[in-house]
Amino acid sequence: MNIDITGRHVDVTDVIKDHIYSKLDVFLKEYPRIEHIHVILDTQKFRKIAEIVIQAKDHVRIEAQEDTNDMIKSIDNVVNKVWKQLRRSREKLVDHKTSAHRTKLSDFEQDLGNNT
Repeated sequence: MNIDITGRHVDVTDVIKDHIYSKLDVFLKEYPRIEHIHVILDTQKFRKIAEIVIQAKDHVRIEAQEDTNDMIKSIDNVVNKVWKQLRRSREKLVDHKTSAHRTKLSDFEQDLGNNT
C-alpha cells in the first residue's frame, strides 16, 4: 500500500504528514482492497485545498476535494467525503441477501415432487 503526499505551493510539515497518516490508517484497516492513496495539498491566496485520490482493486477510483481557510480542517473534511464514497462503493459490492432468504435447489425440487 502506497501513500503519496504532494504539496503545491505549500511546505508539507511533519505535523501535517502525521495527521494525514493517522486519518488514512483507518482506511487501510477497513478497506484492504486499497492499492494507492495520493494526497494533494495546495494553497491559493487564502484558500487551503486538500484533495485525495484513491485507487483500489477492480478499477475503483475515488476522488474528493475540499477547500477551507485551514489546512487541517480541509484534510478532515476531504477524509470524511472519501469515507462516505468508499462506504457507498463497498455497499454496491456486498450482496445483501442472506442465505435464509434464498431458495435452495433441493427445496424447489421437493416442492415440485410433492405437487405431482
